[in-house]
Amino acid sequence: MSMWMSAVRQLLTQAEPLTIPRPQETIVQMVTGSGAVVQAVLFLLLGFSVVSWAVIFTKRRQIRRAEVESERFIDIFWDAKNLTAINTASLDLKESPVAQVFRAGYQELVRLTRAKRQAAGGDEMSTDLGGVENVERAMRRATTQEITKLEGQLTFLATTASAAPFVGLFGTVWGIMNAFRGLSVTQSSSIQAVAPGISEALIATAIGLAAAIPAVIAYNHFAGKVRVLSAEMDNFASEFLNIAERHFLK
Repeated sequence: MSMWMSAVRQLLTQAEPLTIPRPQETIVQMVTGSGAVVQAVLFLLLGFSVVSWAVIFTKRRQIRRAEVESERFIDIFWDAKNLTAINTASLDLKESPVAQVFRAGYQELVRLTRAKRQAAGGDEMSTDLGGVENVERAMRRATTQEITKLEGQLTFLATTASAAPFVGLFGTVWGIMNAFRGLSVTQSSSIQAVAPGISEALIATAIGLAAAIPAVIAYNHFAGKVRVLSAEMDNFASEFLNIAERHFLK
């Protein structure tokens, strides 16, 4: 027994100490140490992220101003009794989609009433251009234009939300493929040999998710705001058409 113990003690003293490879210290070092394809994917995702945040801040300011000015215009509309005064006030509310829908309907209403007066005065060149249907079409056209304006650049957020994870996954797959391919030219086949390459590749997926998550949250938030403003425009158009038909287009 003593001979066996002494042999084990001698082997332990002669064994080399276990060394753990030092990992790369920062994410920057991982990025700079990755391959050209993975770096291109990372820079592409970074561009997506930067543009997405620019769109988020721009749309937030635009939609916020549209909400505030629309509330202000609706208060002016129901407090005032004169459509001309309301039209004058709407000129200062250029970011209000409801105000723009009102202006489209008001201008068409003015044209119709002017044409009716000219026809009643015996002017042969003037004709009755229609009734409330003309005003409705003008307001519907303005509503469509305002919705298109509010939804501008939201497509980029949707594209980022759907494409960025897959772009990051492509970079990860490419990096892992290169890491395992490198095993064929190395002496060691342990996990330590491929761990740096795999960690570098996984950064692409992480950055892809970091670009996609804010984009999808912002897209859903702004899409909901646009739906609310669209409903406000539709409700206002219905109210305005009722007033126009009751008082001006009998």
